[in-house]
Amino acid sequence: MTGPASPRAATVPAGTPAAAAVSLRDVHREFRRPRTSLRHDPAVVHAVRGVSLDIAAGERVGIVGESGSGKTTLLRLLCGLDTPTSGEVYVQGRPVHDQPARRLRWLRRELQLVFQDPMGSLDPRMRVGQIVAEPLVAQRIGSRAERRARVTELLERVGLPAEAADRYPHQFSGGQRQRISIARALAPRPHVLVGDEPVSALDVSVRAQVLNLVDEVVDGYGLTLVLVSHDLSVVRHVCDRVAVMRQGELVEVAPTEQLYRDPQHPYTRELLASVPHLADALGSHPPDMERSQPDE
Repeated sequence: MTGPASPRAATVPAGTPAAAAVSLRDVHREFRRPRTSLRHDPAVVHAVRGVSLDIAAGERVGIVGESGSGKTTLLRLLCGLDTPTSGEVYVQGRPVHDQPARRLRWLRRELQLVFQDPMGSLDPRMRVGQIVAEPLVAQRIGSRAERRARVTELLERVGLPAEAADRYPHQFSGGQRQRISIARALAPRPHVLVGDEPVSALDVSVRAQVLNLVDEVVDGYGLTLVLVSHDLSVVRHVCDRVAVMRQGELVEVAPTEQLYRDPQHPYTRELLASVPHLADALGSHPPDMERSQPDE
């Protein structure tokens, strides 16, 4: 399928790695609280403080941190949904930070999002086929026949039957709805896939299935993955590298297994120590099942 050529944007400045699919340069985002006094300036919240990060094409990077650490704000800046107070954001070598929304049409094709709550991100009045095809319609990609074929292909790719296209989101389980969200994100053939807590709203029993699907489509389509999560076990399952955020700053960036094996920053060690383990919950030794058997 083909679509209209995107307008050419300014090229990335010297010093930014040409191979970087995503590049953040000293990004800050400040929010002013409502004024409460005529005598004092309103307080300023520093949501993101001087974040610099390069993500290579095909890399999988997890951004972790507790609630309020700034990771969702950083994600909004990366996706062009917010504008940094200062700093630069590039996707596929093209600037995002200084562009008005009308000039970011190309970004909606290069980068796609999978949201936390699948039911909240799917229009309940639209059939699944319309939902998956929506990015194609918005981007004017392909003919009607080509869009229908693409929808069928994607539904099968995420493990749903072709007849699912004629049903509504409420007729599916939470895990199936997230599969629909992934299919929609893949529709315009993006190069960067962004997940905002994509499995936190799902039952534990289906989280692994959806994570395995993310793993498969990222490999199969050669995507760059940026995954935001507060769950370190989720990031460890699918990411090559982890960036740890605290109070709006990146405090540690390291390959996943190295970070788990030898965390350098005290906050990273606190995060890892807070991950619950079944053995800890049961005590240092598993229960003696033989003692629980009735005497014969």
